[in-house]
Amino acid sequence: MSMKCWEKVSDQEYKDLINKQVVLLKFLIILGLPSMERRCLVLTQGQTHPTPAKLAAALLRYKPESVIALLDPENAGRDAFALLQVGKGIPIVASLKDALLLRPDTLVLGITPSGGQLPENWRQIILQAISAGLNIVSGLHSFLNDDPEFATAAQRYHVQLVDLRKPPDDLTVNTCRARHTKTLRIHTVGTDCNCGKKVTAIEIDRALRASGRNSVFVATGQSGILVSGRGIALDRVVADFVAGAAERLVLENTEYDYLCLEGQGAIIHPLYSGVTLSMLHGFMPQALILCHQPDRTIMRGTPDIPVPPLEEMIRLYEQITAPVYPARVIGIALNLMAFPENVVSDMIHATEEKTGLPVTDVIRAGAGKLVDAILEFEKKLKADEQS
Repeated sequence: MSMKCWEKVSDQEYKDLINKQVVLLKFLIILGLPSMERRCLVLTQGQTHPTPAKLAAALLRYKPESVIALLDPENAGRDAFALLQVGKGIPIVASLKDALLLRPDTLVLGITPSGGQLPENWRQIILQAISAGLNIVSGLHSFLNDDPEFATAAQRYHVQLVDLRKPPDDLTVNTCRARHTKTLRIHTVGTDCNCGKKVTAIEIDRALRASGRNSVFVATGQSGILVSGRGIALDRVVADFVAGAAERLVLENTEYDYLCLEGQGAIIHPLYSGVTLSMLHGFMPQALILCHQPDRTIMRGTPDIPVPPLEEMIRLYEQITAPVYPARVIGIALNLMAFPENVVSDMIHATEEKTGLPVTDVIRAGAGKLVDAILEFEKKLKADEQS
């Protein structure tokens, strides 16, 4: 039920309601409606590109039936696919006024600015959307529900503010219990941030389920939560509790045989390595899939720190997991979106020759090789356990 249908509540009741919500419930209220009823307008505001607009791209790739348009005055009149390589046929409109003609019921903030803070020039757009009766879904670090102006407007117009990055209030430190579960924990890790870890985990999960396996994608960031409806944004968790939050995600999914665990950052990235290491300790994965974007030579967000060779990153990930719970890199997922189709096969083959591991681009060549590697790795694990 939309909050438009709710009776007016007091300020304290509204605050209590927001605080009690879990990510899954919030998602179901906003986007978990039948496809015919979801009508999302996605704000990209001059940044309709796969890197800054990764939340928009994820929604268009995996929930396109939920999106009616993108809002971006600089690219109005164009098709979303031309800029994001997903969302064919979804228009880009110039203003909220134009978008309202398409009858949206939700505004999704489709980009995450540097630092995850709210750009001030979005404030009026969001307030106008609220006054038009639109729910707001945000992946920002700054929470809409903590902003008095937004909270007051939301209550006045009976709409819902959804902060995808808001973590649960009852997180704890890691207790090292993930290793005792019977799940096969497959964790996507990277040579850099924003290089395809979420998409790789989703595509592996989809391929496993298509083959009849009991698998689940486990989201650890705002985009993954948006498309899956559950998870914890681990980059918003207090540092001491990140490993514990990762462990919790494993323990909450023990009914599945395969957990496809979305990665964040990179183990040597000077901005995000703390989250990456805590996730490795909390998830205690057996298998790692290393994600890499070959056209990157400098780590994103840094002035001059180079992306190390694949062989070095493989060694680093395996060495750093060894003292707590040893993990093996069993495959590589290349992100070749910047390269023409005629070189994809050669680049995959060359990387296989260099590393001796199965390699693919999960979007352009499918996740089949990685699934085969996972199943072969599982056989070896079981054989080792029996010997």
